[in-house]
Amino acid sequence: MKAVRAAPPEVRVVDIDEPEGDGELIRIRSASICASDFIYMELGSHEILGHELAGITADGEAVAIEGIFGCNECEWCRRGNYNLCARATLDVLGLTVKGGMSEYFRAPRHVLTPLPAGLSVEDGSLVEPTAVAWHSCRVGGVGPDTSVAVVGAGAIGLLAGVAAQAMGAPEVVIEARHPHQRQAAERFGLATPTEMYDVVIETGGSEGSLHRAVELARPQGTVVVVGVHGADVAWPHQLAFAKEVRTAPALGYCQTSHGREFGEAAGLLAARPEIAETLITHRLPIEDAEQAFRIAADRSAGTFRVVIDPS
Repeated sequence: MKAVRAAPPEVRVVDIDEPEGDGELIRIRSASICASDFIYMELGSHEILGHELAGITADGEAVAIEGIFGCNECEWCRRGNYNLCARATLDVLGLTVKGGMSEYFRAPRHVLTPLPAGLSVEDGSLVEPTAVAWHSCRVGGVGPDTSVAVVGAGAIGLLAGVAAQAMGAPEVVIEARHPHQRQAAERFGLATPTEMYDVVIETGGSEGSLHRAVELARPQGTVVVVGVHGADVAWPHQLAFAKEVRTAPALGYCQTSHGREFGEAAGLLAARPEIAETLITHRLPIEDAEQAFRIAADRSAGTFRVVIDPS
Protein backbone atom coordinates (compact mmCIF):
# COMPACT_ATOMS: atom_id res chain seq x y z
CA MET A 1 0.00 0.00 0.00
CA LYS A 2 1.05 3.62 -0.48
CA ALA A 3 2.13 5.75 2.46
CA VAL A 4 3.81 9.10 3.07
CA ARG A 5 7.17 8.83 4.80
CA ALA A 6 9.17 11.69 6.26
CA ALA A 7 12.41 12.22 4.32
CA PRO A 8 13.69 15.48 5.84
CA PRO A 9 13.39 18.14 4.64
CA GLU A 10 10.68 16.67 2.39
CA VAL A 11 8.42 13.63 2.16
CA ARG A 12 8.35 10.60 -0.10
CA VAL A 13 5.47 8.39 -1.26
CA VAL A 14 6.54 4.81 -0.54
CA ASP A 15 5.11 1.31 -0.78
CA ILE A 16 4.83 -0.56 2.51
CA ASP A 17 3.04 -3.68 3.75
CA GLU A 18 -0.51 -3.39 5.01
CA PRO A 19 -0.57 -3.08 8.82
CA GLU A 20 -0.98 -6.26 10.85
CA GLY A 21 -1.51 -6.92 14.52
CA ASP A 22 -4.00 -5.59 17.07
CA GLY A 23 -6.53 -2.87 16.47
CA GLU A 24 -9.21 -2.04 13.94
CA LEU A 25 -8.17 -1.92 10.29
CA ILE A 26 -9.22 1.46 8.88
CA ARG A 27 -9.21 2.44 5.23
CA ILE A 28 -8.03 6.04 5.45
CA ARG A 29 -10.12 8.53 3.48
CA SER A 30 -8.66 11.81 4.73
CA ALA A 31 -5.33 12.66 6.33
CA SER A 32 -4.56 16.34 6.80
CA ILE A 33 -1.17 17.98 7.13
CA CYS A 34 -0.42 19.65 10.45
CA ALA A 35 2.37 22.04 11.35
CA SER A 36 3.55 19.33 13.74
CA ASP A 37 4.38 17.13 10.75
CA PHE A 38 6.99 19.70 9.72
CA ILE A 39 8.29 19.89 13.28
CA TYR A 40 8.68 16.11 13.34
CA MET A 41 10.78 16.28 10.17
CA GLU A 42 12.90 19.03 11.70
CA LEU A 43 13.48 16.67 14.62
CA GLY A 44 14.72 14.03 12.20
CA SER A 45 11.71 11.74 11.84
CA HIS A 46 11.75 9.15 9.06
CA GLU A 47 8.44 7.60 10.13
CA ILE A 48 5.19 7.40 8.19
CA LEU A 49 3.54 10.73 8.96
CA GLY A 50 -0.07 11.55 9.82
CA HIS A 51 -2.09 12.05 12.99
CA GLU A 52 -5.14 13.95 11.66
CA LEU A 53 -7.05 10.97 10.28
CA ALA A 54 -10.47 9.69 9.29
CA GLY A 55 -11.58 6.60 7.43
CA ILE A 56 -13.88 3.63 7.11
CA THR A 57 -13.80 0.55 9.34
CA ALA A 58 -14.07 -2.98 7.99
CA ASP A 59 -17.80 -2.98 8.77
CA GLY A 60 -18.37 0.29 6.89
CA GLU A 61 -18.50 2.80 9.73
CA ALA A 62 -17.06 6.29 9.12
CA VAL A 63 -14.77 7.29 12.00
CA ALA A 64 -12.26 9.89 13.07
CA ILE A 65 -9.13 8.56 14.78
CA GLU A 66 -7.70 10.13 17.91
CA GLY A 67 -3.97 10.77 17.55
CA ILE A 68 -3.36 10.08 21.25
CA PHE A 69 -3.71 6.40 22.12
CA GLY A 70 -2.45 6.26 25.71
CA CYS A 71 -1.99 2.89 27.41
CA ASN A 72 -5.68 2.61 28.40
CA GLU A 73 -4.57 1.13 31.75
CA CYS A 74 -2.78 3.74 33.90
CA GLU A 75 -4.38 6.09 36.43
CA TRP A 76 -4.46 8.97 33.94
CA CYS A 77 -6.14 6.90 31.24
CA ARG A 78 -8.70 5.57 33.72
CA ARG A 79 -9.54 9.16 34.69
CA GLY A 80 -10.00 10.09 31.05
CA ASN A 81 -6.83 12.20 30.98
CA TYR A 82 -5.09 9.96 28.46
CA ASN A 83 -3.31 13.02 27.09
CA LEU A 84 -1.24 12.89 30.30
CA CYS A 85 -0.41 9.19 30.01
CA ALA A 86 3.34 8.54 29.82
CA ARG A 87 2.78 6.76 26.49
CA ALA A 88 1.23 9.90 25.00
CA THR A 89 4.58 11.65 24.72
CA LEU A 90 6.52 8.47 23.92
CA ASP A 91 4.31 7.04 21.16
CA VAL A 92 3.86 10.05 18.90
CA LEU A 93 2.30 9.27 15.53
CA GLY A 94 4.66 10.37 12.80
CA LEU A 95 7.59 11.04 15.13
CA THR A 96 8.38 7.94 17.19
CA VAL A 97 5.82 5.50 15.80
CA LYS A 98 4.16 4.96 12.43
CA GLY A 99 1.43 7.46 11.59
CA GLY A 100 -1.62 6.98 9.41
CA MET A 101 -0.99 8.92 6.21
CA SER A 102 -1.42 5.73 4.25
CA GLU A 103 -4.06 3.65 2.54
CA TYR A 104 -4.73 1.58 5.67
CA PHE A 105 -4.04 2.11 9.36
CA ARG A 106 -4.67 0.07 12.51
CA ALA A 107 -5.94 1.80 15.63
CA PRO A 108 -7.42 0.62 18.95
CA ARG A 109 -11.21 0.64 19.07
CA HIS A 110 -11.20 3.08 22.01
CA VAL A 111 -9.69 5.87 19.90
CA LEU A 112 -12.31 5.69 17.15
CA THR A 113 -15.11 8.26 17.10
CA PRO A 114 -18.09 7.63 14.78
CA LEU A 115 -18.74 10.63 12.57
CA PRO A 116 -22.14 12.26 13.12
CA ALA A 117 -24.61 13.00 10.35
CA GLY A 118 -23.56 16.16 8.58
CA LEU A 119 -19.82 15.46 8.73
CA SER A 120 -18.36 13.52 5.81
CA VAL A 121 -15.39 11.20 6.14
CA GLU A 122 -13.60 13.35 3.55
CA ASP A 123 -13.73 16.19 6.10
CA GLY A 124 -13.26 13.94 9.12
CA SER A 125 -9.52 14.53 9.53
CA LEU A 126 -10.43 18.01 10.76
CA VAL A 127 -11.85 16.50 13.97
CA GLU A 128 -8.36 16.07 15.46
CA PRO A 129 -7.28 19.75 15.30
CA THR A 130 -10.79 20.79 16.33
CA ALA A 131 -10.46 18.62 19.45
CA VAL A 132 -7.16 20.32 20.27
CA ALA A 133 -8.87 23.71 19.99
CA TRP A 134 -11.88 22.52 22.01
CA HIS A 135 -9.60 21.27 24.79
CA SER A 136 -7.82 24.62 24.96
CA CYS A 137 -11.13 26.38 25.60
CA ARG A 138 -12.06 23.83 28.23
CA VAL A 139 -8.71 24.28 30.00
CA GLY A 140 -9.26 28.04 29.99
CA GLY A 141 -12.69 27.75 31.56
CA VAL A 142 -14.47 29.34 28.61
CA GLY A 143 -18.20 29.80 29.13
CA PRO A 144 -21.09 32.28 29.05
CA ASP A 145 -19.34 34.61 31.50
CA THR A 146 -15.97 34.85 29.73
CA SER A 147 -14.69 37.07 26.97
CA VAL A 148 -12.13 35.32 24.76
CA ALA A 149 -9.28 36.43 22.53
CA VAL A 150 -7.22 34.16 20.30
CA VAL A 151 -3.67 35.02 19.21
CA GLY A 152 -2.82 33.35 15.91
CA ALA A 153 -5.36 32.76 13.13
CA GLY A 154 -4.11 29.55 11.59
CA ALA A 155 -6.43 26.55 11.59
CA ILE A 156 -6.05 25.85 15.33
CA GLY A 157 -6.61 29.50 16.24
CA LEU A 158 -9.75 29.79 14.12
CA LEU A 159 -11.02 26.49 15.51
CA ALA A 160 -10.42 27.78 19.05
CA GLY A 161 -12.50 30.81 18.18
CA VAL A 162 -15.48 28.79 16.95
CA ALA A 163 -15.13 26.39 19.88
CA ALA A 164 -15.33 29.34 22.29
CA GLN A 165 -18.48 30.50 20.49
CA ALA A 166 -19.98 27.02 20.87
CA MET A 167 -19.23 27.09 24.60
CA GLY A 168 -21.27 30.26 24.94
CA ALA A 169 -18.61 32.96 25.20
CA PRO A 170 -20.43 36.26 24.53
CA GLU A 171 -17.42 37.90 22.89
CA VAL A 172 -14.75 36.09 20.86
CA VAL A 173 -12.04 37.93 18.95
CA ILE A 174 -8.92 36.88 17.08
CA GLU A 175 -5.67 38.45 15.88
CA ALA A 176 -5.04 37.60 12.23
CA ARG A 177 -1.91 38.49 10.27
CA HIS A 178 -2.80 37.52 6.70
CA PRO A 179 -5.72 38.51 4.44
CA HIS A 180 -7.04 34.95 4.07
CA GLN A 181 -7.02 34.59 7.85
CA ARG A 182 -8.99 37.81 8.28
CA GLN A 183 -11.51 36.67 5.68
CA ALA A 184 -12.00 33.36 7.49
CA ALA A 185 -12.33 35.15 10.83
CA GLU A 186 -15.04 37.39 9.41
CA ARG A 187 -16.91 34.38 8.03
CA PHE A 188 -16.88 32.81 11.50
CA GLY A 189 -17.99 36.03 13.21
CA LEU A 190 -14.67 36.64 14.95
CA ALA A 191 -13.82 40.33 15.41
CA THR A 192 -10.44 42.02 16.00
CA PRO A 193 -9.23 42.55 19.62
CA THR A 194 -9.73 46.06 20.98
CA GLU A 195 -9.33 45.65 24.76
CA MET A 196 -8.38 43.03 27.36
CA TYR A 197 -10.08 39.67 27.82
CA ASP A 198 -10.82 37.04 30.45
CA VAL A 199 -9.25 34.17 28.50
CA VAL A 200 -6.56 34.47 25.84
CA ILE A 201 -5.66 31.41 23.80
CA GLU A 202 -2.17 31.47 22.29
CA THR A 203 -1.79 29.36 19.17
CA GLY A 204 1.06 31.11 17.37
CA GLY A 205 3.93 29.11 18.83
CA SER A 206 6.34 32.08 19.06
CA GLU A 207 7.69 34.31 21.80
CA GLY A 208 5.93 37.22 20.14
CA SER A 209 2.55 35.48 20.37
CA LEU A 210 3.15 34.66 24.05
CA HIS A 211 3.92 38.30 24.81
CA ARG A 212 0.86 39.45 22.88
CA ALA A 213 -1.33 36.96 24.73
CA VAL A 214 -0.25 38.38 28.10
CA GLU A 215 -0.86 41.91 26.81
CA LEU A 216 -4.42 40.99 25.85
CA ALA A 217 -5.21 39.27 29.16
CA ARG A 218 -7.09 41.30 31.74
CA PRO A 219 -5.85 41.39 35.34
CA GLN A 220 -6.28 37.89 36.82
CA GLY A 221 -7.10 36.60 33.36
CA THR A 222 -5.93 33.27 31.94
CA VAL A 223 -3.53 32.63 29.07
CA VAL A 224 -3.91 29.17 27.56
CA VAL A 225 -0.78 28.06 25.69
CA VAL A 226 -1.60 25.79 22.75
CA GLY A 227 1.19 26.80 20.37
CA VAL A 228 4.01 24.29 20.03
CA HIS A 229 7.27 25.81 21.24
CA GLY A 230 10.25 23.71 20.28
CA ALA A 231 12.46 24.92 23.12
CA ASP A 232 12.31 27.00 26.29
CA VAL A 233 11.22 30.55 25.48
CA ALA A 234 11.36 33.90 27.23
CA TRP A 235 8.21 34.55 29.25
CA PRO A 236 6.95 38.15 29.77
CA HIS A 237 7.18 37.76 33.53
CA GLN A 238 6.97 41.40 34.59
CA LEU A 239 3.71 42.06 32.73
CA ALA A 240 2.21 38.72 33.75
CA PHE A 241 3.27 39.38 37.37
CA ALA A 242 1.77 42.88 37.37
CA LYS A 243 -1.60 41.54 36.21
CA GLU A 244 -1.50 38.20 38.08
CA VAL A 245 -2.09 36.45 34.79
CA ARG A 246 -2.61 32.72 35.13
CA THR A 247 -0.95 30.44 32.59
CA ALA A 248 -2.40 27.09 31.54
CA PRO A 249 -0.75 24.84 28.92
CA ALA A 250 -3.21 22.72 26.93
CA LEU A 251 -2.04 19.37 25.57
CA GLY A 252 -4.11 17.51 23.01
CA TYR A 253 -7.56 16.41 24.20
CA CYS A 254 -9.12 14.06 26.72
CA GLN A 255 -12.41 12.88 28.22
CA THR A 256 -14.37 15.04 30.65
CA SER A 257 -17.70 14.77 32.44
CA HIS A 258 -19.23 16.02 29.17
CA GLY A 259 -17.77 13.11 27.21
CA ARG A 260 -14.79 12.64 24.92
CA GLU A 261 -13.69 15.95 23.50
CA PHE A 262 -13.17 14.24 20.14
CA GLY A 263 -16.89 13.58 19.95
CA GLU A 264 -17.72 17.16 20.92
CA ALA A 265 -15.37 18.42 18.22
CA ALA A 266 -17.05 16.19 15.61
CA GLY A 267 -20.42 17.56 16.69
CA LEU A 268 -19.21 21.14 16.24
CA LEU A 269 -18.01 20.43 12.71
CA ALA A 270 -21.29 18.73 11.82
CA ALA A 271 -23.31 21.66 13.17
CA ARG A 272 -21.29 24.26 11.26
CA PRO A 273 -20.37 22.92 7.80
CA GLU A 274 -18.81 26.25 6.85
CA ILE A 275 -15.87 25.40 9.12
CA ALA A 276 -14.64 22.53 6.94
CA GLU A 277 -15.59 24.42 3.77
CA THR A 278 -13.32 27.27 4.86
CA LEU A 279 -10.42 25.48 6.50
CA ILE A 280 -9.86 22.63 4.03
CA THR A 281 -8.27 24.67 1.26
CA HIS A 282 -6.65 21.89 -0.81
CA ARG A 283 -7.30 18.19 -1.49
CA LEU A 284 -4.80 15.95 -3.27
CA PRO A 285 -4.43 12.20 -3.84
CA ILE A 286 -1.69 10.40 -1.96
CA GLU A 287 0.36 10.14 -5.15
CA ASP A 288 0.75 13.96 -5.00
CA ALA A 289 1.80 14.06 -1.34
CA GLU A 290 5.10 15.80 -2.11
CA GLN A 291 3.20 18.63 -3.78
CA ALA A 292 0.70 18.66 -0.92
CA PHE A 293 3.46 19.25 1.62
CA ARG A 294 4.93 22.04 -0.50
CA ILE A 295 1.54 23.74 -0.58
CA ALA A 296 1.08 23.28 3.18
CA ALA A 297 4.50 24.85 3.83
CA ASP A 298 3.75 27.96 1.74
CA ARG A 299 2.00 30.44 4.03
CA SER A 300 1.53 32.86 1.12
CA ALA A 301 -0.76 30.35 -0.63
CA GLY A 302 -3.70 31.07 1.68
CA THR A 303 -3.54 27.58 3.12
CA PHE A 304 -5.20 26.33 6.29
CA ARG A 305 -5.42 22.54 5.92
CA VAL A 306 -4.27 20.38 3.03
CA VAL A 307 -6.04 17.01 2.97
CA ILE A 308 -4.49 13.93 1.39
CA ASP A 309 -6.91 11.24 0.19
CA PRO A 310 -5.23 7.82 0.01
CA SER A 311 -8.32 6.03 -1.36
